[in-house]
Amino acid sequence: MNLLFVFLSAWFLSGNPTWLKDIEQAKKISHETHKYILVNFSGSDWCGPCIKLEKQIFENPEFQEFASENLVLLNADFPRLKKNQLDKAQMSLNEKLAEQYNKSGIFPLTLLLDENGKVVKKWEGIPAKDAPAFIAQLKTTK
Repeated sequence: MNLLFVFLSAWFLSGNPTWLKDIEQAKKISHETHKYILVNFSGSDWCGPCIKLEKQIFENPEFQEFASENLVLLNADFPRLKKNQLDKAQMSLNEKLAEQYNKSGIFPLTLLLDENGKVVKKWEGIPAKDAPAFIAQLKTTK
């Protein structure tokens, strides 16, 4: 029974990659791991293409496996519904990030940054038709 618990715990903990919410934390991890930072600007409760991107690419197990091994993920969400509003500290972080990287307010906007925060690649809208195609684009950046 204990062995089963250990295996299940390891499976859950190694599951989906974590989307960070703070660029400074993402840069720190990127420096330590020498991984690119994938930034996604989304409107999770109002932007149709953002929701589609989440479901078709980011929730895909193949993308999640690739991201766990190769990327530091950072999400800047801008929900509109009152029930989904972020706390003021998170809103401030997202607004600062948008001021630096998304002044035009494009949604979805996905960026690949190096460990210093320099834009390496930029996708406006949905970056690919599916997760394997997006992974292929990411792999050509290396």
